[in-house]
Amino acid sequence: MGKDKDGFKKLDKKAKGKEDMEDLKKELDMDWHRISMEEMCSRLETNIETGLTQAKYEEVFAREGPNRLTPPKTTPEWIKFCKQLFGGFSTLLWIGAILCFFAYGIQSSKYVDPAEDNLYLGAVLTFVVVVTGIFAYYQEAKSAAIMDSFKKMVPQTATVIRDGKTDQVDAELITLGDLIEVKGGDKLPADIRIVSCSGFKVDNSSLTGESEPQSRGVECTEDNPIETKNLAFFSTNAVEGACRAVVISCGDNTVMGRIASLASSLGSDQTPIAIEIEHFIHIVSGVAVFLGVTFFILAFILGYEPIEAVVFLIGIIVANVPEGLLATVTVCLTLTAKRMAKKNCLVKNLEAVETLGSTSTICSDKTGTLTQNRMTVAHVWYDEKILKGDTVPGKKDREFDTKAPTCAALIRIASLCNRAVFLANQDDTAILQKNCQGDASESALLKAVEIAWQDEGTNTEEVRKKHKKVIEIPFNSTNKYQVSVHEMPDKEQHLLVMKGAPERILDRCSSILLNGEVIDMPADSEYRAKFNAAYMELGGMGERVLGFCHSFLDTKEYPIGYAFNNEDVNFPLENLTFVGLMAMIDPPRANVPEAVAKCKSAGIKVIMVTGDHPITAAAIAKNVGIISDDSKTVDDVAKESGVPVEEVNPEQVNAAVVHGSKLKEMTAEDLDCLLQNHEEIVFARTSPQQKLIIVEAFQRAGQIVAVTGDGVNDSPALKKADIGIAMGIAGSDVSKEAADMILLDDNFASIVTGVEEGRLIFDNLKKSIAYTLTSNIPEISPFLFFIVLSIPLPLGTVTILFIDLGTDLWPAISLAYEKAESDIMMRMPRDPQKDRLVNERLISVSYGQIGMIQASAGFFVYFVIMAENGFRPSRLIGLRKDWDDMSNQFVEDSYGQQWSFADRKILEYTCHSAFFVSIVIVQWADVIICKTRKLSVFTQGMNNWVLNTGILFETALAAFMCYTPGLDKALRVYPLRIWWWLPALPFSLTIWIYDECRRYLLRKYPGGWVEKETYY
Repeated sequence: MGKDKDGFKKLDKKAKGKEDMEDLKKELDMDWHRISMEEMCSRLETNIETGLTQAKYEEVFAREGPNRLTPPKTTPEWIKFCKQLFGGFSTLLWIGAILCFFAYGIQSSKYVDPAEDNLYLGAVLTFVVVVTGIFAYYQEAKSAAIMDSFKKMVPQTATVIRDGKTDQVDAELITLGDLIEVKGGDKLPADIRIVSCSGFKVDNSSLTGESEPQSRGVECTEDNPIETKNLAFFSTNAVEGACRAVVISCGDNTVMGRIASLASSLGSDQTPIAIEIEHFIHIVSGVAVFLGVTFFILAFILGYEPIEAVVFLIGIIVANVPEGLLATVTVCLTLTAKRMAKKNCLVKNLEAVETLGSTSTICSDKTGTLTQNRMTVAHVWYDEKILKGDTVPGKKDREFDTKAPTCAALIRIASLCNRAVFLANQDDTAILQKNCQGDASESALLKAVEIAWQDEGTNTEEVRKKHKKVIEIPFNSTNKYQVSVHEMPDKEQHLLVMKGAPERILDRCSSILLNGEVIDMPADSEYRAKFNAAYMELGGMGERVLGFCHSFLDTKEYPIGYAFNNEDVNFPLENLTFVGLMAMIDPPRANVPEAVAKCKSAGIKVIMVTGDHPITAAAIAKNVGIISDDSKTVDDVAKESGVPVEEVNPEQVNAAVVHGSKLKEMTAEDLDCLLQNHEEIVFARTSPQQKLIIVEAFQRAGQIVAVTGDGVNDSPALKKADIGIAMGIAGSDVSKEAADMILLDDNFASIVTGVEEGRLIFDNLKKSIAYTLTSNIPEISPFLFFIVLSIPLPLGTVTILFIDLGTDLWPAISLAYEKAESDIMMRMPRDPQKDRLVNERLISVSYGQIGMIQASAGFFVYFVIMAENGFRPSRLIGLRKDWDDMSNQFVEDSYGQQWSFADRKILEYTCHSAFFVSIVIVQWADVIICKTRKLSVFTQGMNNWVLNTGILFETALAAFMCYTPGLDKALRVYPLRIWWWLPALPFSLTIWIYDECRRYLLRKYPGGWVEKETYY
């Protein structure tokens, strides 16, 4: 792919190979900003005075096509619905349903009046999977309505000059070489090279993350095209001023177009929970097939007919399918998603709920996420002292005294030499949170002085009215100052006030205001040294520093009514009086340091990835704890040791601040080495492609990565991350589209809440699965005994469904409401390779221990009822063939009594009911022991009232099933004598005591044999 007329590699829209993907990841290969105007006009065959000719325009437009982004491919809604219906756990249930229908078909071909159990089971499984699929689809569709984001990015119209004539055209009709005009308030229709401009500023925040408007000019100032002043980019906003420019890239070939193409070409990997569910399906399927095949072979050995053996095989496989688990997992994830939404985390994809809990690295943007996204005066310097300002709404941190004469003068200059104003109708809003019209720095100054004036019983508006503005010279990038002249109240005198770059302001002063007195600037450099020390200290804290000075103009030379001229300046701009400095920063959010500390204690690495300046980024990182107080970067070590940075060994420090230009030169191996050797990292001045490369590097290291972002520039990294988190307030539609989760309050602290909820749901899903799987053994074992010992069937298919989709469902879901065990945010992130949702220890405890006790309870009740009715256990073995023979009306029991087929079936169904009730009773203990994995139930308490109600519900449902008239005919569930409820109680108590002892040993001997074998 060579360079085309757009100056960098063109995208082939049809190419989707790896080569194109790698090309998109590369930094911009562009020289438009470096070449001369003549060469640019020659390449594009245009004219910077008259633009393209109409004929040339038509030729270029025919070749290039419309100026629009190719919208990303969206997944049709029916495919999304099918994924919910047939993906993940649903597959297992569909296989179960098909096998049931198949088994019923075999029985229908053999028997005249086949049992309809398999037909019922197949129908119920189909119903469960369809209803759960619809529910899951509805939940996701509600949170993730398709956003027409890329269309919203494209400006609707543009002012173009062709053949020397100015016209307003649809932005899609712009093409390469077009000469366009842009003014403040416009959205840029393409990437442009500026030909001429006047006070032109653009908001690049959607592209670079910088909140400050950037001034533009005609000169090439940087080698990096994003940084240079003579280029501006598609879909960024013109804030003020005006310019004339030539279009150098359109549509997909613009910088923003490349980012959009990169984001839409990235595929989404499986979420951690999807991987876990797939792993669980493999385990359950493996167990089911192993048991099925084993007993299929056994059935042959025992002399069963082939068709019967196949029915047994299918029956055992289906019995292993936990029918209610799909509904349990879906509802648990939905409940957590709703809980997270209340805490300002909106989840677009249900599975992302748990991903956040698995996160081991968070790559966070700075502006608006870690910080408040509003410039605030953090410090002032006057009378040779640095003093704090107010940065948190409602909290008085201010140290400077407005009654001090120098401070009063500083406040007055910042009020008058300031064009920012508060927007209307904000009387009830805290001053620091009010919205302003004006740039970020002037708005910060306005808020600071408004607070100060309020303490004096007045406000900025009144002060400005009293000091009528006579003339003004606006700030420009050449002079680096802003100056205005005002009439003094109650005095026939003018006051000149100036602010700007501190060193420029000091150079224009011949005197200083010190403790309220004007003194000549000392001849020695002592004051300047103090000034430089303060300037460096404030700048080192990442603050933007402005200098302030004033001058009371001579009343004879500049009387009231004097005709000031700002074109041919006729008033003094030298020999002024220096007053002080004000330093501004976008301050950290109040609760971010605590949130970062929580992440670190939870073993989560927090990395800052920002487009901002390294000094500002490092200062904020230190403020919020991303770089610890005792950590040092190579710059810190070099400063302390007094040696050049190059001489410091990077491996000696555990914190790093990496500039985008340095990252550009790193190989993948260098980056991997950096991530491995440094715990605390800040990436500054990064491009969108670099953010993506950083995410991929962490993923190569086996990390589960969460990425936050709000701009279009963040969308590729958001898409690639294991979980992308967009900002709900400041976030662009493109970033929200790419993300899996949206922070409704744009606050980093909400992520930590999400991590806690994600870890909690993983723990609670384990508990729900452990609880649900346990009843599989008492459900499967009757079938196995039925085959091997040839006894009458102790538990029927219909009663199994009552357990899985009736009595077990509420208690299993109620475990999602279980509060966290105390250590949840003090442990390391889970290892995806070792800490599985379902592992061999969980299977061992559920199947091999608790499940066996439950099965024993069921068989004990079964044998008790059979014995009470005359069938001792010895008589039951081998009785199945006679028992199920409809033509045999004279089966004898242990005492010689003869039983007809109908009476035998009533007794069998009564046993089914009793076995079912016994499982409900032992599941009381099971749900209580599943409340915690390590703590005693006495420590955890019984405060989960959803669970407590669930125990009452399953008992009431069991009683309803047994004693409701008519259900014996409809569902073959028969009433029980009251004492037949009692034999299972000792088993229930045994389960609880056994597991309390197991968990006691876990706590007493951490890392011991019991933990290795039973802690799931």
